[in-house]
Amino acid sequence: MTIDVILPCLNEEAALGWVLGRMPGGYRAIVVDNGSTDRSAQVARDLGALVVAEPLRGFGAACHAGLLAASSDLVCFMDADASLDPGQLPRVAAPVMDGRAGLVLGRRRPRAAGAWPPHARLGNAVLAANLRRRTGASLHDLGPMRAARRAALLELGLTDRRFGYPLEMVLRAAAAGWPIDEVDVDYLPRAGRSKVTGTLRGTLRAVSDMRRVMAEIRPH
Repeated sequence: MTIDVILPCLNEEAALGWVLGRMPGGYRAIVVDNGSTDRSAQVARDLGALVVAEPLRGFGAACHAGLLAASSDLVCFMDADASLDPGQLPRVAAPVMDGRAGLVLGRRRPRAAGAWPPHARLGNAVLAANLRRRTGASLHDLGPMRAARRAALLELGLTDRRFGYPLEMVLRAAAAGWPIDEVDVDYLPRAGRSKVTGTLRGTLRAVSDMRRVMAEIRPH
């Protein structure tokens, strides 16, 4: 069985070689180029990935374009910046494959100094605490590495196309009664600067998007 792995990508030329080179057997990389100005798309093609162009800028737009392009029953998502090891995808996919969970998030465990800036870790902790209260799921991280069934994700009707997409996925899955779980994954220093925590504008936009999603969706 092949599992599609959706990698939203914006100027990740420096990281793609490592990321795609560590993709496990049976996992197919779908790199969604979200308007890169470097050679990300060509590098991904040269390394055998399926490349999808998504001109509408936004993290959620790239993720959803990859979901629509995927064809496998089970799909995974992960960042393309080398902060996560594709070799650990099977541990995230396993609870979905065996029916123990409908959505699995990779709980990030920093493995090197500087992998997770203090302000970003604090913001994530606050968000995770809010998610625990709202969903009843024992979550400690929003989890950029994740796995779920493709058809079920499409049925959730996700609408956010910016930084609120991962949060909306969790909230709508909880509202639909999905079992949600998390497993530990390594968190490594990323290649290049983060589009979210690396800039004030990115941080403020992400906070705004997530607040809006929180206000719109209230799981029972």
